[in-house]
Amino acid sequence: RACRRDLCAEPADAMLLHLPLIVGCAWTHRTLPIRTHAVSRSATAVADGASNAATRAAVRMAATTSDAIIPKSVLFGNPEYASPIISPDGKLLAYLRPDEGVLNVWCRTVGASDDRVITKDRYRGIRQAFWAEDSKTLLYMQDDGGDENFHLWGIDATTPSSAARDLTPFPGAKAQNVVTNKRFPDQLLVGINKRDPTQFDMYRCTLATGELTLDTENPGGVLGWGTEDESFEVREAIVMNPADSSTTVRVRDSAGDEWRDLVTFPYGEEGNMVEFARDGKSVLALSTLGRETQALVRLDATTGAELETIAYDPKSNTAGILLDDDTKEVRAVSFNYARTERRFFDKELEADFRALEAAAPGGAEVSIASRTRDEQTWIVAFRRDDGPTEYAVYDKEAGGTVSPLFVSQPALLEYKFAKMEDVRITARDGLELVAYLTRADSDAPTPLVLLVHGGPWARDGWGFNAMSQWMANRGYAVLQVNYRGSSGYGKSFLHKGDKQWGVGDMQHDLSDAVAWAVKEGIAHEDRVCIFGGSYGGYATLAGMTFTPELYACGVDIVGPSNIKTLLDSIPPYWGPLRNDMLLKIGDVDNDADFNQKISPLFHVDKIRAPLLIGQGANDPRVKQAEADQIAFSMAAKRIPVEYVLYPDEGHGFARPANRIDFNGRTEEFLAKHLGGRAEAFEPPEGATATFPLETGPSSTSRLKWSTEVSAAAPSQMGLDGTHSLMGLDATAAAAEAAGTMCTALRYMHANMYVLLLEA
Repeated sequence: RACRRDLCAEPADAMLLHLPLIVGCAWTHRTLPIRTHAVSRSATAVADGASNAATRAAVRMAATTSDAIIPKSVLFGNPEYASPIISPDGKLLAYLRPDEGVLNVWCRTVGASDDRVITKDRYRGIRQAFWAEDSKTLLYMQDDGGDENFHLWGIDATTPSSAARDLTPFPGAKAQNVVTNKRFPDQLLVGINKRDPTQFDMYRCTLATGELTLDTENPGGVLGWGTEDESFEVREAIVMNPADSSTTVRVRDSAGDEWRDLVTFPYGEEGNMVEFARDGKSVLALSTLGRETQALVRLDATTGAELETIAYDPKSNTAGILLDDDTKEVRAVSFNYARTERRFFDKELEADFRALEAAAPGGAEVSIASRTRDEQTWIVAFRRDDGPTEYAVYDKEAGGTVSPLFVSQPALLEYKFAKMEDVRITARDGLELVAYLTRADSDAPTPLVLLVHGGPWARDGWGFNAMSQWMANRGYAVLQVNYRGSSGYGKSFLHKGDKQWGVGDMQHDLSDAVAWAVKEGIAHEDRVCIFGGSYGGYATLAGMTFTPELYACGVDIVGPSNIKTLLDSIPPYWGPLRNDMLLKIGDVDNDADFNQKISPLFHVDKIRAPLLIGQGANDPRVKQAEADQIAFSMAAKRIPVEYVLYPDEGHGFARPANRIDFNGRTEEFLAKHLGGRAEAFEPPEGATATFPLETGPSSTSRLKWSTEVSAAAPSQMGLDGTHSLMGLDATAAAAEAAGTMCTALRYMHANMYVLLLEA
């Protein structure tokens, strides 16, 4: 299914992509004290910070993590095993594992020990793989240096001499929306924007030959496609109207029939189609029409009228759905306000989950990583907050036995990790915010890192988070908050974030989060860092410029500094979404004053504390110019800034050497300005860090941002790289969710773009 999310098959790993999407919080009314000594205090911390790491390690009284410094290579290196997937016929098990230090796809015969590497990537690594329905072809996605122009590759896992084939070999094009079907095991459907870079047509691929034929041409505005399973015909389209940002589900009765509008969701509503019913008379859909949160409903397939509400939670959207693959009956639905909760419609499935929960490590959440076509063998994941993901085989034929398979990162088992608490914070206007707290000390206040998630139309969740555990081990409390505008909490919560970037309520929620942590005795008021990637990087820049009194330092990873130039450089296939983004962000196209008001670049003079910036040179979402322009402006004004650029990365740091490099620079930065401890740092072999403040921007980058921005803010621009103040970054690589990435590419739906700046 192109437009279906499987609730029970939630992503289990948390180590591959390592993109820190980080959040803020809220609190009740209170005037916050202004800390005018931020920079001078930080200078003092620089003097005694890293040098006293050993002393600080000895005085951790109620430490929640290991006294020993947990190596960055353990936390941020490649997982030993990840993303296990069993073939539909149950004969082969594939998984991701390093080969010569680079993640590749491995395979073994079920019941044997003949593990063998299938792919031969030698640089960037493979982070997402899945089986074709023929049970012999492994499919995987790969881009070039982080440019996100993913190609679909296939390789015969049953033939040792087989070579990988690029099934979408079109330079500059992107593949997505991959759909497979058990009734047509020798075929797949894939969306490619080779005809028009702004939109994706659906192509049918014959696996044996790799032949591609155009199946369905995009008439314009279609964001995602879906199929009817019995015929494997493209019979569903999700269309956004760029004029009013409404989303319409279109269907047709066969590949030869005309499309018709089934249901429209005006701007402010959320909805999407899930699946055609077996009898063709109705469809399953998600909808907020007439309610606050997204419910699973049944619609008339002809009129679009709602026939039945199947599952609904007043506090959170439907998070996932598990259907019977043949009857299309609903078997389970999940919701996630703070933790995953499932509602079962199938007693046998419920009994399976109860058995798995009983077998799981204490406190772990259970999810299905993959299953065989006959559903007799499951690969399950036990995910907890204080240790690595553990995988097991659930054998229903053998009476429901649960056998260990492997642990994602066995090295983590040698250390103690902190528990992640889900907490509630009340914003200044009374809005309840769900937040996640990871403490370094359970009894006493410590420095605080406010991790702001990206999107912003995404969310944080519970589970092992390498970034949070790393910082807790170094002596910091970590707070991640689902601020207003985050997804998953219904339409009102989402749209309370409209036009609230930077100086509005979205940022106020982050400020309130800091106040809450101080009031609760969790954080030292004068030792708070704001840290985030993507939108979280923007929030970091906004915090440093609009509320500089709150933060002793900031870490910005791939964050935009000028919203107008951000939107002017988005990928062409985001074109249909631009108006929707303007409605959510504000009309920066036609209101220059508003853009200047919310864009940190125009307020550099207000920054008081040191800033660390990390950027990938190939980022297609937040271009390098966004980092260049604010870094050089700060350096020219002698405001402390460190800027690290990775020429072989995109929207986040995928290569372990670069992840570890940036994190090493980050923890030294935090030790200087917050007073935590740090592991001795040596740039790892293979890291590609460069320092534009020392060398100056490239001629291309200089031309781009100087012409786009300096004319609008000449007093804030600075191209003189001689005033470099070192160069560091904050690791934008911390939430392996390889499953999340794969799901985003395989099951694109109308709201998939809410990942927006997030990877």
